[in-house]
Amino acid sequence: MLYSVVIPCYRSDQTIEHVVDQTREEMVRLGRANVEFVLVNDCSPDGGKTIQVLRKMAAEHRDVKVIDLARNSGQHNALMAALRHADGDVIIGMDDDGQTHPSQLGKLFETFDQGYDLVYGYYPEKKHNWFRNLGSKFNDLTINMMINKPKDVRTSSYFLVRKFVRDYAIQYKGSYTYLLGLFMRCTQNIASVPIRHFEREVGESGYTLGQLIRLWSSVLGFSVIPLRMASIAGFFFAGVGFIMAIVVFLMKFMRPDMSMGWPSLMCAITFFFGLNFMFLGMIGEYLGRMFLGMNREPQYVIKAMYNVSASAECDVDIDREVNRGEEIF
Repeated sequence: MLYSVVIPCYRSDQTIEHVVDQTREEMVRLGRANVEFVLVNDCSPDGGKTIQVLRKMAAEHRDVKVIDLARNSGQHNALMAALRHADGDVIIGMDDDGQTHPSQLGKLFETFDQGYDLVYGYYPEKKHNWFRNLGSKFNDLTINMMINKPKDVRTSSYFLVRKFVRDYAIQYKGSYTYLLGLFMRCTQNIASVPIRHFEREVGESGYTLGQLIRLWSSVLGFSVIPLRMASIAGFFFAGVGFIMAIVVFLMKFMRPDMSMGWPSLMCAITFFFGLNFMFLGMIGEYLGRMFLGMNREPQYVIKAMYNVSASAECDVDIDREVNRGEEIF
């Protein structure tokens, strides 16, 4: 059985080689030595340091495949590029910073071998700041609601998934990729395992607040619940406004000398206009994504590949949308 480790790389010139070496050693220790690594450079803005390290690794190790993207496409789109070039019967998703530590693989495999199609590692205690942890809790709450994720399943970027699930997931062509949504379309035979969350080996997270919001918003492509919530809220506030109008009319009828409050009226108008624009923006987000889909915006653009042969690529329609670069080694 072949195992494929897929890792998106972003400013990871100081960490990725150590992560790969540790993972290779741990897989040998677990008796699963037949492993390959698919590393995707997500256009790291570091003056070419990351791709230089990745090219060196590909030259020295035949089990290391490297894909260099021409522009930054985001973690999930970079993972889609890796998944399409992974040949393994089991795919292992990890990060490039050492926080998804190889020493925890045994715990994941112990559950995976019970017959699950997808196993996530989750962190009871995260090595993030309070703001990032708060955002994670909000993300879990909204994801549970919007894509009907089982409440007892907790997720992260550390996972094991079977090849047939990957084969269905990579048929997705939209530019707003959300892997959990894609995986849940394929199977509900999912489990999660508590694991230790390690400190980053070097540096800090490359995610800005805007990038985190964009990543979270990718779930909109897999649920219409926000639109339904907008409709429900619209009916609710319309009903409240109608009732308030009746109350004001009766009060004015009983007390003709009652003065109408201009400030309260302005507050109400401002609130409801803001609510309307928020819902219009939400609808516009859905329409915008439909527009981008119709214009066939690519998930990623490949600049070059190393240790990757054309025959190893998955035969899916998306390949016609993605520019292919040179193949080396």
